[in-house]
Amino acid sequence: MCKINTVIFDMDGTVLDTLEDLTKSMNYVMDAFGFPSHTNEEYRLVFGNAIRYALEHTVPEGTPTEVIDRMIPVFKEHYDKHCLDKTRPYEGIIPLMKQLKARGFKMAIVSNKIDSAVRELNERFFSEAVNVAIGERPGLKRKPAPDMVIQAMSDLKSLPGESIYIGDSEVDLATAKNSGLPCISVLWGFRDKAYLKETGASVFAETPKELLLLLESYRTP
Repeated sequence: MCKINTVIFDMDGTVLDTLEDLTKSMNYVMDAFGFPSHTNEEYRLVFGNAIRYALEHTVPEGTPTEVIDRMIPVFKEHYDKHCLDKTRPYEGIIPLMKQLKARGFKMAIVSNKIDSAVRELNERFFSEAVNVAIGERPGLKRKPAPDMVIQAMSDLKSLPGESIYIGDSEVDLATAKNSGLPCISVLWGFRDKAYLKETGASVFAETPKELLLLLESYRTP
């Protein structure tokens, strides 16, 4: 067993609380197309699997696919402009990353968000610790496909046996499994513990401090 030296984070619901800005952009596009708006809590359950999935699960039943196709660029344009309005790191995340960097961990962020937004948010909040940030872009399949994780490990010059995945959703569990990585599920994000257990999660962190302790335990061969 190799010593873990690489941590690959999900973004939304894991390192960043993006719920308010995502909700604002979702309701903007809903209003633009004459559909009802929804609350943070209603959207919480559909975020994490790319914007098409979120739209498909919130527009009125029977909405044609071509309408959703037209909604996606409207959302992306609005979100690109407003992704920093309310978004902030979860409490304790930046100290966690500083501790990990000081202890020699390499770090990446992978997300089904638009690549430009992922890079902008990483540059704004985590650039001192995270050198690799990958979002939705041509040539890489979205999570739960392993493509983004494989690309992150390649960029960091890390091996699967040296890497671990951190996320907050069932999409992250599947991504870790498809990438051949262990997964720690955080409990401050978009899904609750009961739901995560139902979808196969078995290792949990309730706080960033607890996550640090767990990551250190994975360093022991």
